[in-house]
Amino acid sequence: MLKKILSISGKSGLFKLVSTSKTITLVESLIDGKRLPIYPQEKIVSLGEIAIYTSEEEVPLKDVFVKIKEMEDGGKISDDKKSSNADLFAYFGTVLPTYDKEKVYASDIKKIVNWYNLLIENEIDFETEENKLDAEESAAEEKETETTTEESEETDKTEK
Repeated sequence: MLKKILSISGKSGLFKLVSTSKTITLVESLIDGKRLPIYPQEKIVSLGEIAIYTSEEEVPLKDVFVKIKEMEDGGKISDDKKSSNADLFAYFGTVLPTYDKEKVYASDIKKIVNWYNLLIENEIDFETEENKLDAEESAAEEKETETTTEESEETDKTEK
């Protein structure tokens, strides 16, 4: 599901992808539900593409959200954990102890906290829906392959 949740440069909050075309992308705000057009010159990043720097390797944002959800028992992150930069770094250190302290800034952690809270408010289950979506895509691809195979078999029969 995080593949269809977008961050748009210059706009606050997160957006759900509604549709795309060559000239425009239609998104819906997770904050107020309003739909708006996004044009090709605007910078759009899918949350599914974001990873956090650590001392070993990059960790996908989805995994960070899962760890936060476990720590918060499925609830939102409280305001006392994000009151100051020191509090943010301390909190994030408990979530992802190996995060790269030179490459991950307080502003990054604030975004992650705000994004997580928005996802929880909108009841977007980033753990299971991703797998469900992948399964649906795989099933659609298999069906398409079967259809293509049947069509090519029919073509072979007509050619003979």
